[in-house]
Amino acid sequence: MSSIRDIQDEIVEEFEILADDREATLFYLMELGDKMPPLPEEYKEDTNLIKGCQSKVWLHSDFKDNKVLFEADSNTDITRGLISLLVRVLSDQTPDDIINADLDFVEKIGMGQIIGSQRSNGFASMIKQIKMYALGYKTKVAMN
Repeated sequence: MSSIRDIQDEIVEEFEILADDREATLFYLMELGDKMPPLPEEYKEDTNLIKGCQSKVWLHSDFKDNKVLFEADSNTDITRGLISLLVRVLSDQTPDDIINADLDFVEKIGMGQIIGSQRSNGFASMIKQIKMYALGYKTKVAMN
């Protein structure tokens, strides 16, 4: 398992090739979304919808061997690519690592300028929900 830092560094490297080409970056995000395994239909329910996203984004989590596992999907290609990045970085990590993660790759690749303010707000909602799931699992473990 790679660390959150290592995975973020890989993503920054991948996006460096695209530099300031907004169109190429958006196309790459769509490709990333296409490569993400589809979320099983039984998880595409309202309880798994992330509030604060303009598009529909479903996030399902599981907890095994002290690691949080995420699966996600969206009804739009670019948003699917965005959530795929977060799943890649934060899935299969401990709750503490997720909660304390400094997700600086977002700034380093200039995501805010590429996706605009509406999607940036939705992206922040995705991060918040992922960290809330991690906090929930951490609390559950502490109570046992």
